[in-house]
Amino acid sequence: MTTSDRQAKPEKVEFYRHQLGEEEAQSWRKVIDTLFLTLGPQVAAFEKELGEFLVRGRADATPPHVVGTSCCSLSLVLALKALDVGPGDEVVTTPMTFASTTNAILHLGATPVFVDVEPTTGLIDPAAVRAALTPKTKGILPVHLYGQLADMRALEAIARPKGLFLLEDSAHGIEIERDGVRPGQLGDAVTFSFYATKNLTSGDGGAVATKHAHVADRLRRLRNHGVSKSASDRHGKAYQHWDLVELGYKANLTDLDAALLRPQLPKVLAKRAQREAIADRYEARLREAIGGKVDGHASPAGVPWLVERRGTSSHHLFTIQPPPAMRDEMLAKLGEAGIGTAVNYRAIHLLTYLQERYGFARGSFPIAEEIGDRTISLPMYPTLETAAQDRVVDAVATAFRALA
Repeated sequence: MTTSDRQAKPEKVEFYRHQLGEEEAQSWRKVIDTLFLTLGPQVAAFEKELGEFLVRGRADATPPHVVGTSCCSLSLVLALKALDVGPGDEVVTTPMTFASTTNAILHLGATPVFVDVEPTTGLIDPAAVRAALTPKTKGILPVHLYGQLADMRALEAIARPKGLFLLEDSAHGIEIERDGVRPGQLGDAVTFSFYATKNLTSGDGGAVATKHAHVADRLRRLRNHGVSKSASDRHGKAYQHWDLVELGYKANLTDLDAALLRPQLPKVLAKRAQREAIADRYEARLREAIGGKVDGHASPAGVPWLVERRGTSSHHLFTIQPPPAMRDEMLAKLGEAGIGTAVNYRAIHLLTYLQERYGFARGSFPIAEEIGDRTISLPMYPTLETAAQDRVVDAVATAFRALA
């Protein structure tokens, strides 16, 4: 490679960059000088603060019980088990999600019952949920896709008369609101993710929030092997014997994780506003660069379209949806242009394990399948500079014109 070739290659626009800084580093270092590195006072403090965040500005609202976990994937397993899901049960959910949503149901011996999604948002379709209920249905597991809340009012109206639980997968944000509803407000429990690419991150980690004290008590046992007392509960007192009261998991958040999370929590809403400004600019620039409709419908020319906004989004992801025939080629061209991308998500029922286990085929959930065939997630994080945003849009427009 010549010097001119190296100079011509542009710096990559990364798909994601974390926002951790010196404040988080100092908080983490302080924990190293204390007794507890794992489940201890920092976790308890973060759980309290997250509960208060979820009801911020609502003087008459009681904060939910929050239980910190090692990851959102195990949060889902713990929450389903705490809601008494087991073999023979059916849980209605969406095929537009990551593997962890479905895996959690399968790990407990229950059956995921997929239903199709709304074409303009990719969110679970309440009408399809109602049609999928059977005598074996134990509950409903919606996913707040891309950081937009599913229609929880409609889902609650379906679940409550039939005594079904509502467990929300809110891995894509804690700062979401729609129709005056926030995560966990109407559901029996809600799970969150603090994975590396999330808006609030400790590298990995998760939490479950629930309004039910008995569910929270069981979650605390389940995340700690199923024992009756954790080490932090016993610390500072005369020795106490503990008991194994049910089969649990090693799935707790650590004080080191919580120390990274706590300084970020007060900045969540400001960071959300920064991402929203980027989303607004992306949309405006796409209209300029490509034209056509970008409000949730493809133009006759097949112009990439955007997810329709519902309520207050966390803007965890920004997706475009070019025609299926050009999606993979566009991914390749964006990669060649130095643009980091992802696909969130391919419809999960078409992945090998679920196809082989349940016999799913194309046409089972056509809306989810089309979205899965079209979706490209573009770089989205608060420090994404305008020049980088322009590079992303220009690369999309160039790829589209080359492939159209």
